[in-house]
Amino acid sequence: MIAAPELLAHASGRALIGDTGYDSNEFRAAIRKRGMFPVIASKPERPRVLPKRRALYAKRYEVERFFHRLKRFRAIASRYEKTADSFLSLVQICCAVLWLA
Repeated sequence: MIAAPELLAHASGRALIGDTGYDSNEFRAAIRKRGMFPVIASKPERPRVLPKRRALYAKRYEVERFFHRLKRFRAIASRYEKTADSFLSLVQICCAVLWLA
């Protein structure tokens, strides 16, 4: 969890949604210190499962499904484009195709 504090520095909102990789007491405390509610699934080795808001956690799953659909485009998954601008424009085109489908 080396990059988690950097991600938290740019976070805003009422809740922070993450998967089990972000489940630690220190990170949850840092989220609460910023005035946000942690919506993170507990790791299996945790002795007591911590509660999470299921409706918010379902939003995380929707985002995950979107990235899965986006990576079905071979050029996105393989990163054929050399420059960041070209890759971004290709991602935007693929997002439009997914939105229209």
